[in-house]
Amino acid sequence: MAASAAGAARAPADGRCALVLGASGGIGGAVARALRDAGWTVRALKRGLAAESEHRDGLHWLRGDALDRDDVRRAAQGCAVIVHAVNPPGYQRWQELVLPMLDNTLAAAADVGATLVLPGTVYNYGPDAWPHPAEDAPQRPTTRKGAIRVEMERRLREGAERGAFRAIVLRAGDFFGPGAANSWFSQGLVRPGRPVASVQQPGRDGVGHQWAYLPDVAATMVALIERRARLPAFARFHFGGHWDADGRQMVDAIRRVVLQRGGALPRVRRFPWWAVVLGQPVLRFFRELAEMRYLWREPLRMDDARLRAELTHDGGVPHTPLDLAVERTLEALGCLPA
Repeated sequence: MAASAAGAARAPADGRCALVLGASGGIGGAVARALRDAGWTVRALKRGLAAESEHRDGLHWLRGDALDRDDVRRAAQGCAVIVHAVNPPGYQRWQELVLPMLDNTLAAAADVGATLVLPGTVYNYGPDAWPHPAEDAPQRPTTRKGAIRVEMERRLREGAERGAFRAIVLRAGDFFGPGAANSWFSQGLVRPGRPVASVQQPGRDGVGHQWAYLPDVAATMVALIERRARLPAFARFHFGGHWDADGRQMVDAIRRVVLQRGGALPRVRRFPWWAVVLGQPVLRFFRELAEMRYLWREPLRMDDARLRAELTHDGGVPHTPLDLAVERTLEALGCLPA
C-alpha cells in the first residue's frame, strides 16, 4: 500500500526530520525513540496500518512497505536522515529481500539528499581479520550473510563517493535490551515470559563474545547523526559495547540479577547445538543459526578506537553497566519477579 503523500510532505522547518525503516524491530525502534527524545520528527514505515498514517508513541507512522520503492520515496520527502534498520525476520530470506530493500532506501536517500544510516554487524569479517578488526580491515567473510553485508556497505560507499548521499555505518555485536526480541539473548540464553530457571551458554568457556545494549547503540547513532556534517561522506565506526572476555560474563550477570531480584540461582546449561545440527535438513532457521556458529567458537572483538576518539568531546560513547543493562532486558522479557 502506498504511504500518504500528504502526510509524508510535512517536515519541520529546521530540517530535523528522519525516516526510520524497521522501527517495529529492535534496533530500528530504539533509534526511532532516541531520535524522538532528541527532538527529531520521526517517520516510520509499516505494512498493514489500518489508516494511511497515524501518530503513536511520538512517532508518525506511515503505511507502506520497504520493498516498494515508491512507498519509501514518498515517506522520505523532506527527511534529512534515513535509518535503514529493516531486516527479514529470523535470519531468513536474506538473499531474496535484503538488497532489494536497501536499493529502495539508496534511491530515496539520493532523491532527497539525506544521510543514510546503517546498523552494521560483525558478519563482514572472515578469519583473516580476526580477532580485533578495525573499520578498514579486509572484508572476506566465509558466510552468505557476511557476503550480503559486505555488498550492502559497498553500495553505500559507492553512492557516497559519487555524492548521491552521505552514509554512516555503525557495526555492533549481538544486540540485547528492551525490544531486542529477535536476538541471541532472548532466543538462546533465556526463555521470555517466565522466571529464569536456567541460562543456556552458546559459546565455549574461554571464548570471548561481543554484545551491544540496544539503548546505548541507539544513543550512539543519534550522536553520530548530530555530527554528520563533520564526518567523512562514508563514515564507518565500531561499537565496543560489552566484551564478554571468557564467554561466561553475560551468563554470570543474568544469574546475579536474578538473585538480586529475589529469584533462585539459575542453572547453567550448554546450548543444544546438536539439535541445531540435526534439524538443519528440515528447518531453514536452524541452517541459518548453524552458519553463524563460528561467532561462538572464535573470539571476534571489533576495535572501537575510532568511535571513542570521535565522541570523546561529546560525553564519550554511551555505556550502561552490564548488570543494569541485563536487569532492564530481563524485565522487558518478563523474566524477573515483580
